[in-house]
Amino acid sequence: MAWICLLTAGLLEIGWAVGLKYTENFSRFWPSVATVSAMIASFGFLAAALKTIPLGTGYAVWTGIGAAGTAIIGIGLFGESREAFRIVCIALIIAGVVGLKLVSPPS
Repeated sequence: MAWICLLTAGLLEIGWAVGLKYTENFSRFWPSVATVSAMIASFGFLAAALKTIPLGTGYAVWTGIGAAGTAIIGIGLFGESREAFRIVCIALIIAGVVGLKLVSPPS
């Protein structure tokens, strides 16, 4: 269950990071409400996951999901660079997240 909470926290981190783009410096009400809500929920799920998952692993996985996911969304939604080296770097982040999961004790 802790890993599901951590995955949910990471996906919500992607949501709030992308949401920041739509808030226009928090000048748009509904995108701002959605972004802040996603932030709060992301931290809540992260906190729940960290009751069982070690801090270093949990935080690294959370930020890895957020970083890789946000970069992928940036490519898809905002036309950011699809340069091969950038894709390789995103893949390395994902490999790190998967690796941390594989070497972590069951929770």
